[in-house]
Amino acid sequence: MSQTNKIADPLTLYGEQFASRFLLGTALYDSPQLMRDSIVSSRCDIVTLGLRRQNPAQGDGDSIWQYIRDSGCKLLPNTAGCKTAKEAINLALMSREMFDTAWVKLEVVGDDYNLQPDSFALIEAAGELISQGFKVLPYCTEDLIVCQRLLDVGCQVLMPWGSPIGTGQGLLNRYHLNALRQRFDVPLIVDAGLGAPSQAAEAMEMGFDGILLNTAVAKAGNPPLMAQAFANAIEAGREAFTAGLMQKRQTASPSTPTIGQPFWHQQK
Repeated sequence: MSQTNKIADPLTLYGEQFASRFLLGTALYDSPQLMRDSIVSSRCDIVTLGLRRQNPAQGDGDSIWQYIRDSGCKLLPNTAGCKTAKEAINLALMSREMFDTAWVKLEVVGDDYNLQPDSFALIEAAGELISQGFKVLPYCTEDLIVCQRLLDVGCQVLMPWGSPIGTGQGLLNRYHLNALRQRFDVPLIVDAGLGAPSQAAEAMEMGFDGILLNTAVAKAGNPPLMAQAFANAIEAGREAFTAGLMQKRQTASPSTPTIGQPFWHQQK
């Protein structure tokens, strides 16, 4: 949940601090109870909710919506399923009215096969929503120019994918992801495509600020245990990045110093 007191190494988004760097989705669970247990195990402060999947005004998904309200986690509504800028803007406006929050995870999908974002529509929608006071967290690709345009229209956070949603392929384009980290001094959250805690740890070791995922936890054999595994991996990856990873070398280097050690001559 959001913290008002000082937090060691907080994740800061739009001026608000969070103790956890793990953002968890609430779709695809086999039951509301599994979702609830997974949120607790994840130790997350932010959960995402698709307005089209859970609409409290229409009475469906009441148990899910009620638990999210009671969990203390910050709600991040998303515009999943939208295919045009206009559709995403309208859904975001509806979510602000229904959930009383200006935060939104902005998704505008341009391809039904790999669910790749429509970069042009995404930038258009982000600019309009920011002009209307929204705090936009855009789901985007790792394209450097697209990310720059999103920053130009006012986004203060970027959420590039690691690989297509739900594939579990991990970080497919490390070169471009590293380029984003080196170029932009804003929070970068890997969103989509991670399937294993080791992949999340790797992203955090690269210097990314957080991880957002859903499928890898929700469709695991034991979702709460997997949520805990991801939480531990994210924390470990962040600690490793903060500590400073050793540089890779082309040749071996002894870990035990040889200076001062006795040198034994073989007698003939």
